[in-house]
Amino acid sequence: MRSALAALVVIALGLLASADPVLSPYSLHEKRHNIPAGWSYNRKHDSSAVLPLRFALTQSNIDDIGEHLMDVSHPESPNYGNHWTAGQVLQMFSPHEDTVNAVRNWLMESGVERERIRVTPNRGWIVIDATVEEAERLLQTEYHVYSHASGTEQIGDILTGCTTACDAYHLPEHITPHVDFVTPTVHFDAKVRVNKRSDTGSEGTARTIGQPGSGSHPKTTGAITTLFNELEACDEQITPICLRALYGLVYEPLAASKNSFGIVEYTPQAYLQSDLDMFAANFSTDLVGVAPYMVSIDGEGYAQTGETGFDYNGESDLDLQYGMNLVTAKQQVTLYQTGDMVEGASFNNFLDAIDGTYCTFEGGDDPTQDGVYPDYAPGGYTGAEDCGTVKPANVISTSYAYNEADLTPFYTARQCAEYAKLGLMGVTVLYSSGDYGVAGNDGLCLEANGTQSVNGTIFNPSFPGTCPYITSVGATQVNPNSTVYEPEGACEQVIYSGGGFSNYFAMPDYQKEAVAYYLKTYPPQYPPDIWNASGTSRGLPDIAANGANYVVAIDGGFELVYGTSCASPVSGAIFTMINDARLAVGKNPIGFINPTIYSSDFAGAFNDITMGGNQGCGTAGYTAVPGWDPVTGLGTPNFPKLVAKWLLLP
Repeated sequence: MRSALAALVVIALGLLASADPVLSPYSLHEKRHNIPAGWSYNRKHDSSAVLPLRFALTQSNIDDIGEHLMDVSHPESPNYGNHWTAGQVLQMFSPHEDTVNAVRNWLMESGVERERIRVTPNRGWIVIDATVEEAERLLQTEYHVYSHASGTEQIGDILTGCTTACDAYHLPEHITPHVDFVTPTVHFDAKVRVNKRSDTGSEGTARTIGQPGSGSHPKTTGAITTLFNELEACDEQITPICLRALYGLVYEPLAASKNSFGIVEYTPQAYLQSDLDMFAANFSTDLVGVAPYMVSIDGEGYAQTGETGFDYNGESDLDLQYGMNLVTAKQQVTLYQTGDMVEGASFNNFLDAIDGTYCTFEGGDDPTQDGVYPDYAPGGYTGAEDCGTVKPANVISTSYAYNEADLTPFYTARQCAEYAKLGLMGVTVLYSSGDYGVAGNDGLCLEANGTQSVNGTIFNPSFPGTCPYITSVGATQVNPNSTVYEPEGACEQVIYSGGGFSNYFAMPDYQKEAVAYYLKTYPPQYPPDIWNASGTSRGLPDIAANGANYVVAIDGGFELVYGTSCASPVSGAIFTMINDARLAVGKNPIGFINPTIYSSDFAGAFNDITMGGNQGCGTAGYTAVPGWDPVTGLGTPNFPKLVAKWLLLP
């Protein structure tokens, strides 16, 4: 079992007087302005300790990735649907040889032996094991140790942070253009709520995304005493027939063998087959006994059943029960079960498995943040790390998220580019937008100094929802005392649809017209210091689907469940069926959908939501209005209209 108090490597501002001469002057490369909540200073780090120093090399042509993605994704492009192969992606974006040589030569000229310098197979990273003293000299900074308190336990890991109001590290000016960022340095890479499980020693970093209560997760009001399955009762209980009626999803797959739908779950959260069978017995008898196709990523090859309860089974049971039902028993659903019971996993571990160009043990993951495999801790996954071992499904839905402010801009930009690469390869990537309105997970809002707290007043958007290369999904509801034949409203029961404007990412071209109309016609009446009022930042969500009163079989009983966690797999199922229709007539999958759904050709293809809001941070939040809005996006899917429009595209 790991120690309940572990050290956290932290980097602090300050040039070292003892730094050796370099080939060019040093300049500030990256900094942060505060210590994240929960971290406290421990001591100066031991100068002889060894750090896994990792330099993220600047990728070639990465500034043009949005243009390349638009070229295959915009309905008016002559190359629409001509998706790239993984080899073409690697060839286009692999760091240039000049970049590799520049960083390697600088390290050698700074006293690092050539044999210690490792270039990862994807050429994306250069890695050295350096002592703290050596790292401090290379980066002209200082490393300190912090620890993190969570509840009554002390936990920690090798992470980075600060000791002063403005900590940073530095690089020579001739190296700066060749390096995105360096770890471990200033990245407290995930400040999701931390949970340490005393029986496994799982730690609270980026890989805690699957830990019970961490990040974005569904909510429940408890057990259902009477089960309804009638359209008249959809304002009280959502079942599959309600969703089919709401979105016109009456369709039988025709090309299932050519199609694929993937749902991502993070260990220790996992489904129970008995729950899937219980749900199927009531709503889809042909699915009784049917399991999703399991693809284990850095795990034991199964979905754990030792830990049960809503926090362990609620998410996975929900995602799979509705995802499998809506695509019917004819379409196999792939479950990407990610991480083992000891290390857990981060989004990067999943990306490693489906994109080999992103992955390698030495560099593709941050061993201070991401699960690192083989994991020789008791009960850990001892197999080789999954790296490019998994073919991505045509549609991938994930109902987990961080707050954007949990992560640094460099970290999010690097990961966001990976979603663009998946889009280039024809993959539709969906993420839930969060359940706390304009606030972040657990109702945390930003303070003026960049920290997060429940008393903050600045809106706190989610990530990856703010990445312009994924489709962010918000939540709606059948309004009380209304029917499925009446317009839905924004979800205001138990949860509030996550939405707002990014503090990191610029507004993508495909969104500019819709967001400009919203800001001009319905300008939010809030001071600009509590939301990004620049008019130039990425808005979210893109679309929405029902997220209230879902009937879900969990641990042998039915419960009512709420969340954008519901909306993402439902939307994924609908887009999977649209892919089926296209594949059946010999066309390609829809891939990255945002340029298409925001285009004038698709006007009216979503059910516009004009009621409700997404309160948070001590405000009423934004309001759902005609057209796009930062509560429900463009609206909810209208399957008959969408499939007809997509069938007309090349």
